[in-house]
Amino acid sequence: MTRRSMTERAAVVTATAVVALGTVGTVAATAGPQHEVRPTRAQIAGLFDTWNKALQTGDSEKVASLYAKDAVLLPTVSDKVRTNHAEIVDYFDKFLQSKPVGKKVRTIVDVLDSNSAIDTGVYEFTLTDKATGKKRVVEARYTYAYEKIHGTWKIVNHHSSAMPEG
Repeated sequence: MTRRSMTERAAVVTATAVVALGTVGTVAATAGPQHEVRPTRAQIAGLFDTWNKALQTGDSEKVASLYAKDAVLLPTVSDKVRTNHAEIVDYFDKFLQSKPVGKKVRTIVDVLDSNSAIDTGVYEFTLTDKATGKKRVVEARYTYAYEKIHGTWKIVNHHSSAMPEG
């Protein structure tokens, strides 16, 4: 699931070759990327707070900037799959008109490695009708797949679907 640039891949291959040849020391220390610490579950769960605060700005570009350039968004209130920045911005242009405020109800985080994690669970959004000002709460299931890209956590896949009626 980790996406690495050709430079990063070359560094990993080089570092592996150096270690395999038994030459440790300065060359091995400088040849490959340094060991990264795995994020905590709380850190990954907190990425939702960053996303939710971006929603509060009403700026669809700010929200979309939290997604990888080739992210996939399967949104709650649209039947269109969004697979690029422009489509994600388009979705949030419409969704943000309802002034959504999200709150997690249940969170399950799986840290896959130092550069990827999944946060899944249930959240609810308070939405405000633009015409009447009336508020309603929508409960939905969600999954965020995160990947650290160039040192920044990005959403690479986001699925959200309204809870089925019981």
